[in-house]
Amino acid sequence: MTEEQIASLTPALRGHLRGFENCLGGQAVREHVGTYCRGLLSDLPRKSVEPIALASGACVRSLQLLLTQHEWDELELRDALQRRIVQEHLPAPDEPRLDAVGAVGWIDETSVAKKGDKTPGAQRQYCGSTGKIENCVVTVHLGVGYGRFSCLIDSDLYVPQKWLDDPDRCREAGIPSDLPFRSKPQIALDQVKRALGNGVRFDWIGFDEGYGGKPWFLKGLEELGVLFIGEVPKTFRCFSAPPRYRSLQRPYVAREAQNLARTGKSFRGKKWKKYRIVHQTVEDSIWEAKAGRVYMSVEGECHRRDYWLIVARNCQMGEVKYFISNAPVRTSLKRLLEAAFSRWGIEHLFRVAKTEIGLGHYEGRRYRGLMRHMMLCQLTLLFVAEQTERLRGEKPTVDEGAGGPSAQCGVPAVDAS
Repeated sequence: MTEEQIASLTPALRGHLRGFENCLGGQAVREHVGTYCRGLLSDLPRKSVEPIALASGACVRSLQLLLTQHEWDELELRDALQRRIVQEHLPAPDEPRLDAVGAVGWIDETSVAKKGDKTPGAQRQYCGSTGKIENCVVTVHLGVGYGRFSCLIDSDLYVPQKWLDDPDRCREAGIPSDLPFRSKPQIALDQVKRALGNGVRFDWIGFDEGYGGKPWFLKGLEELGVLFIGEVPKTFRCFSAPPRYRSLQRPYVAREAQNLARTGKSFRGKKWKKYRIVHQTVEDSIWEAKAGRVYMSVEGECHRRDYWLIVARNCQMGEVKYFISNAPVRTSLKRLLEAAFSRWGIEHLFRVAKTEIGLGHYEGRRYRGLMRHMMLCQLTLLFVAEQTERLRGEKPTVDEGAGGPSAQCGVPAVDAS
């Protein structure tokens, strides 16, 4: 970046925040929001209230109150962010797509280890950031990518049932008394429904096997009218043929995806096809894949419509992935793989949000404070994504090592080898 480009970021941030001032309360609150967002963009090692306040010369207490008590609408800010992304960054329903896949929504969760038990939602549970069971909080997120643009558009805290069973603990943390228990997949469904209500139109929704392994979640997405393709565990149970009458002597039993992919009726005689997954910042990967039509097992019963089951094997590492999709029958395997592997984009978004924006740096004890911190991180991440696009437009290429939320989040190209 040139000195002129760096200098342009300060007025650009002011203009960015002015676009959302209807959600940000009075003048004093808007000034505190500006201070907080500049802190999230800084190179501070910890981007929580106290370090941001001390570095900016602001009052620590004022920034604490910004997250917990000052009057501004973080939920309307979330909705306004989504509407802005629809208007500025996503294609209209009848508009030609920049690539074969189009706008992809990504569902995923992230976790932050905690030492104490006062942070809302903290308990011993699986912590994805460390890969083991430990005391942590888990948040569920929805991202969207189109072309080279990508951003988080929704965030929620997963509140375990153990917390909701303790009203005094919830009251101390400011967790609403009417907040119902929601599993992580249910939170994700609510986020997709909310985004659709704000005009977001996904060409695909992607997710990992923690979500894809639950048939009711897949049915929920289908009821929302979206196309999905996501990972399922190798033990995901499917039927290889449509429902049959119970009078038949041969039992009709669901089988695991790993077995169907080897000997299932719709996979018989099909050969592996090799594809190159083209990445932007890391070495390309070679996968071989095949696909067949299966019927999903829902509570032991055969769901009365067929789906794609795709098995993909990494030729270099030997890793095997299974995907399920409600895409139309005529969808090509190449197109399915392009959509399936686009989910890697949210992993990069998480890296940027957690290491550069401070998504996991909240250190307070109030539910509203945590929610507001995540919404301000989304506001800041959108600014970074938009400025990355602006600066990329000023330069024909990206310097080696240049970053930004959209640096490697475009939908990957898939070349048949």
